[in-house]
Amino acid sequence: MQELKQKRIESIDIVRGLAMVLMALDHSRDYFHIGANIDDPLNLATTTPLLFFTRWITHFCAPIFIFLSGTSIYLQTLRKTKKELSSFLIKRGLWLVFVELFIITLAWSFNPFYNVFFLQVIWAIGISMVLMGLIIYLPYKYILVLGLLIVLGHNTFDRIEASSTFKHNIFLDLLHSSRFSFYEVFKNHFIVIAYPFLPWTGVMILGYCLGKLYSTDNENKKRKKIILLMGIGLILLFIVLRWFNIYGDPQVWSFQKKSFFSFLSFINVHKYPPSLLYLCITLGPSLIILAVIENVKNRFSEVLKIFGRTAFFYYILHLYLIHFITAIFYFINGHTLKEIGDNNNSPFLFVVPGEGVTLLFVYLAWYIVVSLLYPLCKWYNFYKSNNKEKWWLSYL
Repeated sequence: MQELKQKRIESIDIVRGLAMVLMALDHSRDYFHIGANIDDPLNLATTTPLLFFTRWITHFCAPIFIFLSGTSIYLQTLRKTKKELSSFLIKRGLWLVFVELFIITLAWSFNPFYNVFFLQVIWAIGISMVLMGLIIYLPYKYILVLGLLIVLGHNTFDRIEASSTFKHNIFLDLLHSSRFSFYEVFKNHFIVIAYPFLPWTGVMILGYCLGKLYSTDNENKKRKKIILLMGIGLILLFIVLRWFNIYGDPQVWSFQKKSFFSFLSFINVHKYPPSLLYLCITLGPSLIILAVIENVKNRFSEVLKIFGRTAFFYYILHLYLIHFITAIFYFINGHTLKEIGDNNNSPFLFVVPGEGVTLLFVYLAWYIVVSLLYPLCKWYNFYKSNNKEKWWLSYL
């Protein structure tokens, strides 16, 4: 029984670690690529296949991260009372919101005056955890229905929000809209909402429900088959709904002049907020990978496992490291401290639109960043494993 549990945890860590590594690629592109902050790499009119997939492949990161966070919560129910777990989730969720506002915002902007606060993936996880601290008291079947209703149904708001008479506001953006608007919260200090919490809470809830498959009542072979079929089912659902442009994504696909670009249009789905089809095409393959790699053990999987076990630690460090390297190149290119506050250099300080490197060097920078972080994450994983009595480590 212990062996089964160990394999189960390792497979989750490996997939989470894969998401972490891919995440660094996207953020390396954000800071280093010559086209960053000028044009959308998913813009079919201007992109190239390599640039498109460099961005598109990283769409898997947030859904995996949040979905498996939900699975981890269910696994904690196997060793904690609901009261203990609820208290932990609420406190850790609030802590994550604080981290997003003051530690990760600084990593993104390097602006000590905090003129712009970013609400991104860690904020979404934090709020979702607070809500999960309340939701876990419900019977399992009610939790499953709630998660399905949110994920399957939240795109019904798309047409309402697209209406010219619809009035957006900060509360709707926090809940669902996510238009990257700048909301002034007090003089010269703004909040930008990238991740509305409602759809992501639905993802976490469904991840929690998946955790039931990892209980001791389910055999290894049976669990893998169920997860594999779920992954295939999500991909098939994506193909059917997307082909007919029926429902599930606010932006329809269309045939392009080149057939390959028609395929790119087909898979180009909406992330902000995460549409149903976006979640199908990202979580579907992720579930297949989760099922397939359950018994895989090699050097590469061991590396990914380290990143998966230290995901939050890694996430914070990789942002600071990438931005620090960006600052070095900023001064190498002849810029001065006087230029830092220019409007064209905001909100990503030390990044000047139009300056940057080719994709080849973006990939090289990505490799260097991940390589530098691996020994730090390996050390931290060792430290956590040997200091389990330290309660504060559970918040990191």
